Amino acid sequence: MKIKPNNFRAFTLIEMILAIGIAAIVLVAVNAVFYTALHLRDATQEMVDQATPVDQALAVMRRDFECAVTPTNGSSKILSGDFKVGGVTSLGIGQPVAIEMFTATGGLSEKQPWGDIQRVTYELKNSTDASSSGKDLYRSITRNLLASTTPDVEDQLMMGGVESVEFSCFDGSQWSDTWDTTELTSATTNLPVAVRVRIQLAGDSKKNAQPIEILVPIDSQSRSNATISTASTGS
Repeated sequence: MKIKPNNFRAFTLIEMILAIGIAAIVLVAVNAVFYTALHLRDATQEMVDQATPVDQALAVMRRDFECAVTPTNGSSKILSGDFKVGGVTSLGIGQPVAIEMFTATGGLSEKQPWGDIQRVTYELKNSTDASSSGKDLYRSITRNLLASTTPDVEDQLMMGGVESVEFSCFDGSQWSDTWDTTELTSATTNLPVAVRVRIQLAGDSKKNAQPIEILVPIDSQSRSNATISTASTGS
């Protein structure tokens, strides 16, 4: 019986080594691309996480200033209040605040018997997180403006890691770091024309960074503190 020779051909050792080497190079390239993509994703997510509280805080500040209520005289001053900037002593808050104002940003609901006008202050407090650098920026709200006793103050944490926060007021010709509508001067009796907010973030990597800044014009202005008199003429 005659045996036919085997015509099937197998891979040689050199071909197997070359194939494994090429596959290894491809896997290394894929791994590098995948690692770069993960690193970019983590960096982007970190930037978004850091920017989100800042954007939210600036949006709330802008809305508070845009809805600032004009101070008035007389008994109605209880509901409208004054606009003060720079080391303000606010009722119900133990430490001086950076700014105190009355703004029509209060939420109306059936469960809360308050109007839309509320007293709002902004201040820096020591962070409760020992590992965090800088301080925490708080927004304090007083809803019950007609309370016979010390009113309840609700603290809202706006953002952490803040080195400093500055409020400046524009009177139409120059900027000032202080403002008080209780002073009987033509410049500070009314609300400022605009308010500028500068927030300096904490951290060694941000020492030379420019502060975050917003500029909010205020349209709510009273006419005048002077009495307008008209002369009547006879026919």
